[in-house]
Amino acid sequence: MRLIILTHFCATWALVGLIWTLQVVNLPLFAKVGENAFSSYEANHSLLLPQVMGTLMFIELVTGIVLVVFPPGWVPSWVFMLGLGLLALIWGWGLLVQAPLQRRLARRFDPQALSLLVYTNWLRTLAWSARGLLLAWAMLRYAL
Repeated sequence: MRLIILTHFCATWALVGLIWTLQVVNLPLFAKVGENAFSSYEANHSLLLPQVMGTLMFIELVTGIVLVVFPPGWVPSWVFMLGLGLLALIWGWGLLVQAPLQRRLARRFDPQALSLLVYTNWLRTLAWSARGLLLAWAMLRYAL
């Protein structure tokens, strides 16, 4: 069980770093690509990013579900239930809000869609940060 928690913790914190990089560096730089090169740049971004982010998200989700179903006795189960709730928010927001905006950008550069993508991505950035802090607190409080 400790390996599952450690894997979950590492995947979450890798995603916290990744989402902050996307939020403050990668997504704002979309506006600097230029209209002529944008479609190619966005297509490559959409192809390459999921290879890293998707793998980590899958690991985080699977280990998160395992920790809710089989909670270790030394960490309160509410920690993992709250964490899974935040994951549901992250995944749901990504599918319902972010994905349609990304599809608009895949067709052509749209400054309004990009602005909305950056703005609405703050919810996921903050939710992942909250997950990371929750897990760090739980590890410091209960695991050490």
